[in-house]
Amino acid sequence: MKVLVIIVSYNFERWIDRCLGSLRSSVHPVDTVVIDNASHDQTLQRIKQDYPEIHLIESKTNLGFGRANNIGMEIALTEGYTHVFLLNQDAWIEPDTIGTLVGLSEQYPSYGILSPVHLTGKGDKPDPGFGHYAQLQTLQSLPSDDILPLPFVNAAFWMIPASVLQKVGGFCPLFYHYGEDKDFVNRLHYHQYQIGYSPNVFGNHDREYRPMTTEGFLRTEYVYHLSEFANINYPWIKAFGYSVLAVLKKAMTSLFAGKFQLSKDYLRMGFRLLCRSVEIHSYRKTNRLSHPHYIQK
Repeated sequence: MKVLVIIVSYNFERWIDRCLGSLRSSVHPVDTVVIDNASHDQTLQRIKQDYPEIHLIESKTNLGFGRANNIGMEIALTEGYTHVFLLNQDAWIEPDTIGTLVGLSEQYPSYGILSPVHLTGKGDKPDPGFGHYAQLQTLQSLPSDDILPLPFVNAAFWMIPASVLQKVGGFCPLFYHYGEDKDFVNRLHYHQYQIGYSPNVFGNHDREYRPMTTEGFLRTEYVYHLSEFANINYPWIKAFGYSVLAVLKKAMTSLFAGKFQLSKDYLRMGFRLLCRSVEIHSYRKTNRLSHPHYIQK
């Protein structure tokens, strides 16, 4: 099986050795492409000097997470790779991770995404987000199954067969940074694929958990309701209700609670979603079709 690892980088220098070094140690051979989103640290110089085997694509602007990954996916489909493995720049894997996931992907073709257990950067416990999705509190509670289904898993470590990309496509341009993975999973479900993880292989995700700011909360709320609006598993009216109408309800609830600024923020959010209705409707029609959307024309 021929695997292309896709990494989107932005100021990647801090994690280069752990991330790219882990790929060099992979038991299953891989090729790797790094799409750099205009880093301003020493990322490009380090990759060229220390990791000459990497296919490095230097963007002059920040393309965002989804669009940059789509470039890597296009390479994979054009050059005949059987699988892509999306790997976050702040993440690294164990030597047997890719080989195990590729084998399971071939054995269980109903799975559109397979992932390892996501650990923290220290590796001493499950990543909190992954622990929530997988209902996994400690490493001692790991089951012994080959694969366990999940409703969702973030895109820090995604093994995807090329055949799935041919049917579902890449990341939707509606989402610039955040929400791309949720939308992709929604589309997988629509096309009758499952999402799962192997409790027998691991990856470390060295992300920081910061207190939620008001700006961050509002961005999360917007992305969530945008993904609900774009969710092709809902009919249009239901999607409209779960997005625009739900936001307007939150605006009214905030108003009656005396949270006037939050009410204004939700009103602006609802108006922003409403203004994108035609665009979202178009993407919903496209995403229902079986085609490598956003990767190949």
